[in-house]
Amino acid sequence: MSLPDPTTQTPATHVRATSRADVTRTLPEETAVAMVYGGSTQAVMMATPADLEDFAVGFSLTEGIVTHPSQIERLEVLAHPKGVEAQMWIADDRTDALAARRRFMAGPVGCGLCGIDSLDEAVRALPDLSGAGPVLDAGQIARATDDLRGWQPLHDRTRAVHAAGFMIPGQGIVLAREDVGRHNALDKLIGAMARQGIDAGQGAFVLTSRVSVEMVQKCALAGGAVLIAVSAPTAHALRLAQGAGITLAAFARGEGFDLFSHPERLRAEVSDVA
Repeated sequence: MSLPDPTTQTPATHVRATSRADVTRTLPEETAVAMVYGGSTQAVMMATPADLEDFAVGFSLTEGIVTHPSQIERLEVLAHPKGVEAQMWIADDRTDALAARRRFMAGPVGCGLCGIDSLDEAVRALPDLSGAGPVLDAGQIARATDDLRGWQPLHDRTRAVHAAGFMIPGQGIVLAREDVGRHNALDKLIGAMARQGIDAGQGAFVLTSRVSVEMVQKCALAGGAVLIAVSAPTAHALRLAQGAGITLAAFARGEGFDLFSHPERLRAEVSDVA
């Protein structure tokens, strides 16, 4: 059975104050995606059915189930009538880590902590990234979300998905992934980077969403010391970023941004963002 298409065409009526017109719209699909390890389902999420190998690897990394893609010994993505399974077989020495991450997620997209059965699991200890990461010009940060727009073909077709991109100073956005869920888009990106050997410490994660606790956790666990977002952080997410040594820039929209934490990675010359 083949994987479902990531989009579908549907008729709609476009209504204005003085007119109506029949139109065709492209909508993103949501598919139940199960993360299965050694035959046991660990999590189920609603996601866009694209880049699912990246999703599986990124989820495994950011959940601490594996610490390197090589610890996933085999990965198969299989379609079923009711959804998709990402079936993985991991190294024997990672089975304890899998047991420690007891969770079953069967909720809507964007519910990044659904099913966690321990408060300690919800707010995990993060690595200290102080002193790591690049130094960025203000203009690079301000333009990052605009540059990401060129990497969002699914958004261009549907206007209904999030994106996560990775920006390297001097190169701009070098990789991006999209999904109906912001957490899923970031997991897909982290998985793609890991599979391609891209070091998260050499650049910045760029998000089209707000910054929640789990978005900071995922960036930190991937080794990313700079996080740029188009929308605001939550107060708790900011505290996590501060504690983990992450530079957090939000409201990044063309002309400027708000810098919330660890300004040492911003070059002193900020005249271009007044």
